[in-house]
This record gives sequence, structure tokens and C-alpha cells, in this order.
Amino acid sequence: MGIWTAIIIVMVLSAVVQGILTSRFNRYSATPCALSGAEVARRMLEAYGIHDVKVVSTNGALTDFYNPQNRTINLSEPVYGKCTIAAAAVAAHETGHAIQDYQDYKPLMFRSKIVPVVTFCNAAVMWVLLAGVLLIQLFPSLIWIGIAMFAVTTLFSFVTLPVEINASRRATLWLEEAGITDAQTTPMAKDALKWAAYTYVIAAISSLLTLFYYIGIARRR
Repeated sequence: MGIWTAIIIVMVLSAVVQGILTSRFNRYSATPCALSGAEVARRMLEAYGIHDVKVVSTNGALTDFYNPQNRTINLSEPVYGKCTIAAAAVAAHETGHAIQDYQDYKPLMFRSKIVPVVTFCNAAVMWVLLAGVLLIQLFPSLIWIGIAMFAVTTLFSFVTLPVEINASRRATLWLEEAGITDAQTTPMAKDALKWAAYTYVIAAISSLLTLFYYIGIARRR
């Protein structure tokens, strides 16, 4: 199977996974929960004895994230104030990242350390690769510099996987232990977070295939 065939297959899978994820979240957003997303996050933080992390509302949908720099859990509008299973799952997942930070979870610590490098590489890599292709005869090493930069972003994608999977595991386990979800709704929370995790898996595979593609170009040139 050629690299382009693999890339196309991954692109199709990405679209399928995104469609299923949206469908699942829409379904579980119609399933009520006793607490809002913000209340879930605050209660989970309290259960772990974390008192210096704020839970705030942010614009958009599925724009939820934990910011370790200012120690805030940022929940999108459909999550922050909604009392649904989907909101509870997302809020608990993001709180899981705050707990990882609090407990010095090694994959998260490593990911945080390389963020500045990844940010720089993301901003410059396409320009370096383009210049490397155009100037291959004059500066043959330039394209390999671009490939090395892209490899950093690929590494970040794979480092992200255990961070996200672990946060989801923490979330669903705590939701059930705290009695926020039960035998009927716990599988819903797990299912929603499972499909969210698949998007990170697809992104990592896509990044790796693209890296192989660039390496192939460099070798042929």
C-alpha cells in the first residue's frame, strides 16, 4: 500500500470518527445529569484536595481545555452550565488533566516541557519544508531541517495519546465512584470520551504518515 493510499484512508477514517463523535455528543447531550459540567469539575477538584485551580467558561463548542500555565479548567458553553452526561464527561476529562498536573504525571510533564519547541516548529515548519524543496540543489540539508521540525510535531502527537487516554480513564472512574453516573450512564460517558480519544489517535497516525511522505520526497530529490 502506497503512502498516498494510506493518507487517503486515514483522512476518510478521520471524517468518519469526527462524524460519530459529533453524533455521540449530541445524543449524550440530551441525557440529563444531576450536576452541570462546572459543578462536576469543582467537585472533582475538591475530592482530590486541589484548591488553586479555577473553573471558567470559554466561548465555542468542544473548545474545552486545561491550561497548566494559569491553572484553569476552561469549559465551553455547552459544557460549563449544562447538566448532561456529555458535559459531565468532558468536564471530568479536563479535570483529569488538572489532577495529572497536580500529581506530576510524567507524560504530561514531558508534553508541557516541549510545548515551546512544538509551537515554534508548527509556525515555521511549512515554510522551511517549502524552501527546502525549492532550494534542494543549493541547500540540500534544508529540507532535512524541515523534516526534523515536523518530526517534533509528530512526537508531540504521540506523547499526547497517553495523556488524553489517562485523563479519560480518571474521569470515568471518578464519575462512577462519586455516584454522578450509574450503570446506565457510565457507559455513555466512556463512549463519548472513547470517540474523542480516537480523534487523537487518527491525528497521530496522520502526522506520522505525512512525516514518511516528506522523508520520501527528500530521498527522491
